[in-house]
Amino acid sequence: MRSSLGRHLRPLTLLALASLAACGGSGGGNVQFTPAPAPAPAPAPSPAPAPAAQQYQAEIRRTAMGVPHIKAADWGGVGYGYGYAQAQDALCTMADAFLTYRGERSRWLGADTLVATSGTIGRPKNIDSDFFHRQVMDDARIQAIMAAQPAKLLQMVEGFTAGYNRYVREVKAGGSAGRHVACRDQAWVTTVTTADLWRRMYQANFAAGYSNFLAAIANAQPPASAVVTSRARREATRQFAAIRPQQLQAPALEVGGEAGVGSNMYGFGGGATGGGPLLFGNPHWYWRGPDRFYQAQLTIPGELDVSGSSFLGIPVILIGFNSGVAWSHTVSTARRFGFFQLTLASDDPTAYMRDGQKIKMTPQRITVAVKDGAPVTRTLYRSEYGPLVNLGSLNPALGWSTTTAFAIRDINADNYRLFRTWMRWNTAKSLDELIAIQKEEQSIPWVNTVAVGRGRTQAWYGDIGAMPNVPPAQLSACATPVSAALAGALPRVPVLDGSRAACNWTVDAAAAQPGALPAASMPGLLRDDYVANMNDSYWLANPDAPLTGFPAIIGPAGTEAQTLRTRLGHLMARARLAGTDGYSGNRATPDIVQRMVLNSRVLSAELVKDQALALACTSPTTVSVTADAATGQSYSPARTVDIAAACDQLRNWDSTGNPDARGAHVWDEFWRRAERLGASALWAVPFDAAHPLTTPRDLQPSAAGALRQAMGAATLAIQASGFALNAPRGETLFATRGGTRIPLYGGCGNVGYFTIACSEQRIEQGGYSMDGDPNGNSYMQVVRFDDAGVQAHTFLTFSQSDDPASPHNADYTRRYSAKQWLRVPFTEAEIQADAQYSSTRIAE
Repeated sequence: MRSSLGRHLRPLTLLALASLAACGGSGGGNVQFTPAPAPAPAPAPSPAPAPAAQQYQAEIRRTAMGVPHIKAADWGGVGYGYGYAQAQDALCTMADAFLTYRGERSRWLGADTLVATSGTIGRPKNIDSDFFHRQVMDDARIQAIMAAQPAKLLQMVEGFTAGYNRYVREVKAGGSAGRHVACRDQAWVTTVTTADLWRRMYQANFAAGYSNFLAAIANAQPPASAVVTSRARREATRQFAAIRPQQLQAPALEVGGEAGVGSNMYGFGGGATGGGPLLFGNPHWYWRGPDRFYQAQLTIPGELDVSGSSFLGIPVILIGFNSGVAWSHTVSTARRFGFFQLTLASDDPTAYMRDGQKIKMTPQRITVAVKDGAPVTRTLYRSEYGPLVNLGSLNPALGWSTTTAFAIRDINADNYRLFRTWMRWNTAKSLDELIAIQKEEQSIPWVNTVAVGRGRTQAWYGDIGAMPNVPPAQLSACATPVSAALAGALPRVPVLDGSRAACNWTVDAAAAQPGALPAASMPGLLRDDYVANMNDSYWLANPDAPLTGFPAIIGPAGTEAQTLRTRLGHLMARARLAGTDGYSGNRATPDIVQRMVLNSRVLSAELVKDQALALACTSPTTVSVTADAATGQSYSPARTVDIAAACDQLRNWDSTGNPDARGAHVWDEFWRRAERLGASALWAVPFDAAHPLTTPRDLQPSAAGALRQAMGAATLAIQASGFALNAPRGETLFATRGGTRIPLYGGCGNVGYFTIACSEQRIEQGGYSMDGDPNGNSYMQVVRFDDAGVQAHTFLTFSQSDDPASPHNADYTRRYSAKQWLRVPFTEAEIQADAQYSSTRIAE
């Protein structure tokens, strides 16, 4: 059920929370209450007062592809228009997501059902999602977050809430007939509170921390009490010391789950463009669900004018541009969390010892209502470091026992600065101001940043945000018997001794919050030519100026091979500046960048296709396939298949994933199996840090037998799919709108595509459909600053609305299919001159 805070907080926020903020936040000074004075005598009758001014007013102007340009006189009004516009386009998704943030999924949708779509929490069971969110985002935490915000952001969130609620009321009253059929009559589609919005915003903090361990936190339960002997403690220590990394079933630690999601971004400086700087931003993100991007422009004349995108339910622009700066993000390699091993009290498994003193854990008794079932109650626990987490899924010995438990600390649990950072960026006037804000707030939660600015010839890269401060000496001094094994399975995640106060993360006065790294310890780079990131570490933001010497927790520097996508991204940028990529000249112009980032090159094929065919496509062409490395299926007896036609198709393939390329799916299926060999068995020349863009390379001749098996298994999979070996890419990779398949291009990053459209479905499941839970190119922007102003070309690849009845459910996707970038209007004159311009005014 919704909390009392959720029901009653909205009228309190602006006045009371501003007062709390002035007093130093929720944990600062004392708040004094003065008794109300005795009531005064009733006044004499007076004329009826003039009608009260409307609290919220906004104008929603829509242009091509349904992009809304919200204009209002104040922050509450612009939030109001934005909340209304998002609800118009994505009501069902947003209403479903608010169940998640409030911990009410089980109540309305059942306990064991999985969360409907993938997002930064993956797809857990509803019951686990509910307990997790009810614990980490309880009322006290939300109140503390709100108390730390500037008044304008509080106003914006309240306005967003009011705008969303207005649209919900209109739909419930019968408005927008024919729209949102999937949910409009459901009882769980309700109005929300400002606390619900802050829960939604706060949840975005945890994609690289708590969210990776959602079920382990939600199910962390203590054992029955028992007296613990010294012998039992020695046996537990022995078991921990015996664990090896290969005995741990470690999570991938990827944002969103096993495969993870990623992004590409370039910042080209004046040396590359021959004029003003240029930014290419391309998050590879969810095509469905609450974390999908939504494109908009927000304008308060004289104060705010920013265009870009944000997640559903977020009132500020997260990736975008204004007249002075443009920025984008990619998922960072930095770890944002760590574990503390707790030595439990001998007589109480819900208390731990710290410096010889017994510390009781804080219990949180939570009851979750369940549809068609009895309520479920769990008591979850929190330590001074953070919530208790049951690591028994990694190895049974790491479960909560009578001797030992583990707590997880996420640096972003106490990071209340994030959305005010983006709000400040939305109004930043220069690149220098954006960088100064980033260094001052140190709040970016789990992403890198690339940015450019008007009048600045250099482009900026920075992985500067909230990160744990755990120096090497502390890692060594505070190691436990299991630290080494966990470090092997979860690289760069600090595992420290929670029985000593000295082992908590190191406090640096220069950092924005206790236990965090200061900005001076995090990497940044300014370049006249270019900076880039494609989800590998900060090390090669520009290969001509490797970044080194930063704390290991931020990522590897020269010790790991770069992904094929990273290598291709740098190779493309360097070829552009050398003028060797087949395009005219050697400048990074908007037109050429738009074309090159959609060219659907496949680096794995460019590197080794000829070698692979020489090794795998030998006579006889009949292969006895004993197993499929991609699916894990074994064949007994072996299945016989002739690979000659598949080999011929690959010889004729142009090594791209463009819509008309024939054979891309054959290579995808082959490479999907070949890469399972592992780097040492696959590559003849291993990774060399001195040559990071050209190694590893060349196939091992000894891999010929395994490559023949991979080609055979790939051929069998394609035969089973019903697709022809020479099917064009746009037939096998597609998005469906209104029953019609829209052909797409690109592929998955592990194959070496830079242009990403990565379906969770495989060829044998009916093709690479982008209709389920895919990720790939999402909000894309090419932004250039010059004397004429700011010029931006964009895509929202999956289209603005996820409602099938919307006129903007497929138009942007079709435009993306045709590679027709949208020149998005930005100035008032451009907006009003748009051929699809419309305007709606709302107020209350």
